[in-house]
Amino acid sequence: MRRNRRVKVLATLGPASSATEMIERLFLAGVDVFRINMSHSSHDAARALVNSIRWVAKRHRHPIGVLADLQGPKFRVGEFPGGRVFVNDGAVFRFSREEKTGSNECVFLPHPQIFAAVEPGHMLLLDDGKLRMRVIEKTADHIAAEVLVGGALASRKGISLPDTLLPVGPLTPKDRADLAHVLKLGVDWIALSFLQRGADIHGVRGLVGERAAILAKIEKPSAITDLDAIIGAADGIMVARGDLGVEIPVERVPGLQKKITRQARAAGKPVVVATQMLESMISSPVPTRAEVSDVATAVFDGADAVMLSAESAIGQFPLEAIQMMDRIAIEVEGDPSYDAFVHATITTPQPTGADAIAAAAHAIADTVKLSAIVCYTATGSTALRVTRERPGLPIIGLTPVETTARRMSLVWGVQAVMTADPANQTDMVSKACRIAFDEGFVKAGDGILIIAGVPLGTPGATNMIRIAFVDEHGAPVAEIR
Repeated sequence: MRRNRRVKVLATLGPASSATEMIERLFLAGVDVFRINMSHSSHDAARALVNSIRWVAKRHRHPIGVLADLQGPKFRVGEFPGGRVFVNDGAVFRFSREEKTGSNECVFLPHPQIFAAVEPGHMLLLDDGKLRMRVIEKTADHIAAEVLVGGALASRKGISLPDTLLPVGPLTPKDRADLAHVLKLGVDWIALSFLQRGADIHGVRGLVGERAAILAKIEKPSAITDLDAIIGAADGIMVARGDLGVEIPVERVPGLQKKITRQARAAGKPVVVATQMLESMISSPVPTRAEVSDVATAVFDGADAVMLSAESAIGQFPLEAIQMMDRIAIEVEGDPSYDAFVHATITTPQPTGADAIAAAAHAIADTVKLSAIVCYTATGSTALRVTRERPGLPIIGLTPVETTARRMSLVWGVQAVMTADPANQTDMVSKACRIAFDEGFVKAGDGILIIAGVPLGTPGATNMIRIAFVDEHGAPVAEIR
């Protein structure tokens, strides 16, 4: 079962989409990877969702990725009498370590890490940035802040500190329990929230090992500062525009989205653009024109995947949202200007033989006018090298490893097919031709480019290119070495 587009679609599961029947309908409509948000999912619910996804994948003999998104640290203020107070512009508001009911002048803040790290001049954002304050004084027991933008403040609302590097890692005790559980379930990707620096990923890597790939969510200004290190340490990147737009001025988000996408692509790491892409479809069967343009921009930029959150999790029209995302992507990729836009980002190959071969594959396929690129890949690294160049041909990733096939479901342009390693190089060419033919990527007389590592099955040893043409039965009739 092949998609008619190269960008992938990632959909969040929730009350509107948790039934097995609906998961199957969403997959058939175009979902490549399903996201389980552990902020709202119990362990039992996560198990049921993974079981349903695996059932659908087996039924349709098609790899489907599962992404478990960990909640990360959350910082919230204490309680107010009646549940809400009004904080005036220009007032001085205090945050105290003393646990007592708050007022319109003070509130309990149960997070000693904030008291340890915040400094005068730092900004405090409350309730998703609706209230804004600047710290004017700090002691061991309280923080005093000038209210720049006031308003109603309810109990237990969140507080963000865009200027403060907090002495916390990305995993809370809840996250550690959730991580252990989803790894046992065999999820394919782990999304990490609240990343501040590249070093945050290394500690999580020790817990995850090779059992799942790590997707770093870029949602804090400090993560932008250490972006190179985060991209280097992660397996993939998510532009988490919702939280990022709270902690930085919203007008900066589009430029940062392009910067993150460009750098992730240059590094050969999959990049997901997320949050509010078709937000109006939570309650409407059609999106706004601006939302369509937003999705189109991510596709033109060459993002690996676009993601739906509330639209598919709690919306009234989850199926229509997926269908719309699919149609937008197909239309954009068929636009005459698509190639110019997607190749506006220059990706210089890494100085290795494997990367040079992958880069050459793009030029060879265009020169010889071939119909598909076939990669033999045990870990996915060969396919990642090829897709980094954003070639204009379908990329077929052949792998004997089921986890690799599922992880590649997030990667631009790669159609993963499970198959055993070939017995020898002759079998390698025959198998590649037959699968490309049977899967509908080529017809009689078409040629394919085959990339592999020899000895076969050796991870990371991309060192061979073949060109082969197929006959009316899908067998090779000619081969160019």
